[in-house]
Amino acid sequence: MNRTTTFLVIAAALGLVALVVKLPGPTAAPPAPVVEPVKVAGQDPAPPPGPDLKSTPGSLTLTGRLSHPYVTPGTSDVFLSVDVSAVDVPGATRAPVNLSVVIDRSGSMSGAKIRHARQAALALVDQLEATDRLSVVHYGSDVVVFPGTFVTPDNKRRLKSFISRIQDEGGTNISDGLTAGKAQLDKGRSDFSVNRLILLSDGQPTVGITSPAALAKLAQRFHQDGTTVTSIGVGIDFNEDLMQRLAEVGGGSYAFLQDSTAIAGIFARDLAQAGALVARDVTLQLTLPAGVRFGEVLGRPATSNGSTVVIPMPDFSARQVEKLVVRVSVQAPGLANQAVDVAAMKLNYSDVLAGQGADAALKLAALVTADSSLAQSRRDKDAVVAATRAQSAMNYRRAAGFLEKGDGRRATEELKKNELLFDDVAPFAGGELDNDRAQNKEFFGLTTAPAAAAPEARSANTKAMKVQSFKSSGYGASVY
Repeated sequence: MNRTTTFLVIAAALGLVALVVKLPGPTAAPPAPVVEPVKVAGQDPAPPPGPDLKSTPGSLTLTGRLSHPYVTPGTSDVFLSVDVSAVDVPGATRAPVNLSVVIDRSGSMSGAKIRHARQAALALVDQLEATDRLSVVHYGSDVVVFPGTFVTPDNKRRLKSFISRIQDEGGTNISDGLTAGKAQLDKGRSDFSVNRLILLSDGQPTVGITSPAALAKLAQRFHQDGTTVTSIGVGIDFNEDLMQRLAEVGGGSYAFLQDSTAIAGIFARDLAQAGALVARDVTLQLTLPAGVRFGEVLGRPATSNGSTVVIPMPDFSARQVEKLVVRVSVQAPGLANQAVDVAAMKLNYSDVLAGQGADAALKLAALVTADSSLAQSRRDKDAVVAATRAQSAMNYRRAAGFLEKGDGRRATEELKKNELLFDDVAPFAGGELDNDRAQNKEFFGLTTAPAAAAPEARSANTKAMKVQSFKSSGYGASVY
């Protein structure tokens, strides 16, 4: 597959966000337009772009914008809004998958939950072809396995008979369930480029490995070995932080389902994603020049070491878009019209379509101006909206934490911060954040209603806020 390499320099232009030079190659999303610099009164045109950053073309596109393409002399907070987009593959058929479904059948799954889990697994079997391989694992205190097999008509009947007999009982042995599912995938791994494990659970681990950190390391090791882990939490009793973390380090997707009737739809969606996989082992590396200090990656995990920041990304399916926002502090010199480098980025990944490693490169710079009103008026609307959403996501996360502890007052205070955020940028953003306002208002009602104090309502609202936090942080198809 071809790739797009983008070298992006912020230009001093009326209404101009960035000056982009791109090399040939397909893209999953339209790149920013190439616009000639326009001379602004009292300003010189932006300097021309420097040499292209070298990269190996592949199936992912890397684009970025600055919230403040103009900065004034001194120290300024600037947000980097970054998109990673997967290429489309028009007309492609779903790739064969090596799939393992791991179902919690502990006592808390009794009634509708286990019934809907069985129905979803049966529906999944019907969607698979003879070229697909499936294993089914169910666990309580112990683990029962239907070995991985190609889904031929005869094997479909055997799989359905096995699934129909799943009954709730026992504790919650997530670790042994995961390990058994991974072992079944390993037996057929050499025949597939897509190996995916789907975990379904409604509870806390009580048997086997119960430490969230140890379970996360297990999923991380699976991903390093070539297995993608998707986690689906059902109901209100499961540990949402653990389940989301398993998907995060496992490179897969996370879903919170308060209603177990939705399990079948999530199984179908994850199958579609697995069959359209285009990139895995994706990481974004930021290198910050002298004068730029790292603040945080809003709502996503990251590790920093001096001037280098590494951000793990999920595996990508066709057309998938993941967004992230990074806050940095830029120390600009006193010389107006001077370009200031803000960040160089490198996206590294394994291209599933090409069967080889690939990368994409991007460089962002701002222009110094002595005119503070110019710097404020020329903010990038898309980047400001993305940064506002990402900041609201952090408030949702804190609100959920307070609500989890029964502190509705402090949870409400965090939601009020979002109201102020949206009010502050509304004149600039127009109606871009109307839906965000509506969502925040809905959560505000949930935290202040008398019924919100009930443990079950509090748990459900906490999980819903955390999911919204992920989405506002820019998680795309990796959060259902």
